[in-house]
Amino acid sequence: MRIFPRFNAGESTVRGLRRHLESGGVAEERLWAPWRLEYIKGPKDGECIFCAGPAAGHDRAKYIVRRGELCFAMLNAYPYNNGHLMISPFRHVPTIEELDEGELLELMTLTQDALAALRTAYAPEGFNLGVNQGKIAGAGVEHHVHLHVVPRWGADTNFMPVVGGTRVLPQVLSDSWKALSARFGE
Repeated sequence: MRIFPRFNAGESTVRGLRRHLESGGVAEERLWAPWRLEYIKGPKDGECIFCAGPAAGHDRAKYIVRRGELCFAMLNAYPYNNGHLMISPFRHVPTIEELDEGELLELMTLTQDALAALRTAYAPEGFNLGVNQGKIAGAGVEHHVHLHVVPRWGADTNFMPVVGGTRVLPQVLSDSWKALSARFGE
């Protein structure tokens, strides 16, 4: 991601910034993420996916790969990579601070189990783990705290999303569900 504008050959930083600001200060380059549009334009019926999913009782249809006593793990329906999991408490709370000790412990224990299941199923080279707490922090579901577990591989991000407008995911969610639900607790 470029923070500063592109300067012309031989142009000083001050002159380049001045030219950039005088032209309206609009970024010259863009990074497109079209695979997110389906989610953005999707229904916003107010139903919390982290409450409705477990309540439905159809784990396979809701991509829930593991249930604990207080928390559960489910596949992200709009993943950044295959195996992108979200670990969440059953209780509807917006922040980590509001989790009780048992929920917090199980959230992290399920995260450990998720890492092990993903290593066995996909052999990733690394992981991104994170909680986007609040809308400004990027939370798509801001009122029900959840932890993302995203497996990563060298070169898992390439030109296709930017140039081709397409996110390449080599496995459908139903196959990811089969692979991961079978490996939890191994």
